[in-house]
Amino acid sequence: MKRLQVDSIRKSYHQKLLLSDIYLSCEQGEVIGLLGRNGSGKSTLLRIIFGEEKAENKFVKVQDRIIKNVRDSRHLINYLPQKNFVPGALTIKTLISLFISEEKRKTFREETFIEPYLQQKFRHLSGGEKRMIEIMLLLYSEADFILLDEPFEGISPITKELIIANLEKVKPSKGYIITDHDYENVMKVADRILLLQNGTLKEIKSRKDLERFGYVTGL
Repeated sequence: MKRLQVDSIRKSYHQKLLLSDIYLSCEQGEVIGLLGRNGSGKSTLLRIIFGEEKAENKFVKVQDRIIKNVRDSRHLINYLPQKNFVPGALTIKTLISLFISEEKRKTFREETFIEPYLQQKFRHLSGGEKRMIEIMLLLYSEADFILLDEPFEGISPITKELIIANLEKVKPSKGYIITDHDYENVMKVADRILLLQNGTLKEIKSRKDLERFGYVTGL
């Protein structure tokens, strides 16, 4: 079982400390929920782990492979940013050939959630359809760890259920770190919850902990 290890991440913006010696680990078969207010550094942390953004200090490793940049993370870590990232001019069928291994493509193309879109260009899809397609491409990619930044934003309840069902389906071979503004979405799927607050991570066991740290109000 592979393990993603993140340690000693330190990041500042305009002389303000955003992330202070962040440590976390994630194993295949595990979903980590990452909560935090706007501007707390959640997206920045995911980009640093992926290798897309630099930090003053960081240590990211999958097994014995050190991740210093996006090239190092290839086939090990995939990242879903908040904005669409795939080329709009490509058809869904072409995107599948780019993201999904050859031995899995036929089965993936026949899935009921993907088949109706095969011949369509990505740019012609609705916002929710685009989000769903991007997430599914990452879930079924070869990467061992998937970083999902606000995956449930702008999608319907039915699509959310579809995504969660497929996340669970491939979970044994994947590790996930998921952020979302709606903490209930995260708590439904996560095995562990972390709250990013004042540059550090706090482990959350229940909603009471979120109240104690001032992330939500008491009922």
